[in-house]
Amino acid sequence: MMQYIISLLVFFVMLALFAVIVVRVCRQFVWQGNELLYRVLKGIEYNIEICGSIVLVIGWSAVTWYYFEKPIKYLNEVINAAEQLANPSETPVELPDAMETVEDELNLVREQALRNAMIAREAEQRKNDLIVYLAHDLKTPLTSVIGYLTLLHDEPQISAEMRARYTGIALEKAERLEELINEFFDITRFNLTTLILETERINLSRMLEQIVFEFQPVLAEKGLSFQTDIAPEVWIVCDADKLERVFDNLIRNAVNYSYEQTEIALTMKKFGDNVQICIRNCGKTIPPEKLEHIFEQFFRLDSSRSSATGGAGLGLAIAREIAELHGGSIKAESENESIIFTLQLPVNVIKS
Repeated sequence: MMQYIISLLVFFVMLALFAVIVVRVCRQFVWQGNELLYRVLKGIEYNIEICGSIVLVIGWSAVTWYYFEKPIKYLNEVINAAEQLANPSETPVELPDAMETVEDELNLVREQALRNAMIAREAEQRKNDLIVYLAHDLKTPLTSVIGYLTLLHDEPQISAEMRARYTGIALEKAERLEELINEFFDITRFNLTTLILETERINLSRMLEQIVFEFQPVLAEKGLSFQTDIAPEVWIVCDADKLERVFDNLIRNAVNYSYEQTEIALTMKKFGDNVQICIRNCGKTIPPEKLEHIFEQFFRLDSSRSSATGGAGLGLAIAREIAELHGGSIKAESENESIIFTLQLPVNVIKS
């Protein structure tokens, strides 16, 4: 608007100066009275008010049109750029030089949209691959269960020893089938529900001691052992059920990816208004490129999908979401065949 007003003032001043110059120049000549230019100038002189008004209106209209047309042009450029952002591509947004700042902002939005779309496609592809794998994996234990139950049904005279053996195998395969079905439910719940905290004040020290105790049979199967250093009587405000799931996921991950006959260390210390829980296990070093994605949905370290470690790839993603809902954080480090997960939590939930 300021430029518009200044331009009008400049126009009026220039017009007045031009009129003064024309008058002075014309007075330098001796006119005979029959020249065409003389007659035109005399006509303007006799109708100076009308001619002056016409020139002022034309000049004002031209200046006004210029300054009102420019923002409309810029607006059209921005609208076209916004339409380009609706379906972002690798082609950058280009705007006039006067809108360089807006151009930079729109290109940042475009790049972020491209990154988000790529992440969404990768997550969707991992999920689809995972569902295909799980559906395929369901066949193996189901076939075994049906096979052994058929043997028990068709051979009533089978020995008690063989009956017990077939029953045990069928039960083991049925439990594996249940795990796979639960993974399907995990995928559905994670995608269709929003986690909401139901907080209470709990003794975190006792919770960790109890969880460690409950994992002893699982550790024994793989020849693992627990070393704990848990600060006593640490109380925090949290959602106990969801936080228990975080610890369960982290410890189960440590069990799955630990070398046999090694030790898992769990420490918990209190620092001011925060507590820090570290879980360290001895296992194959995680490459940096995989470590960056370890908390993403459906990401799995073990691409072979062995029965020992074949999960839905949701455990760590859910753990991170729960930690962040509590106002905390979780990170992973790995080097020299050691894997460390560090969970930081506030003593009181920090509302986001």
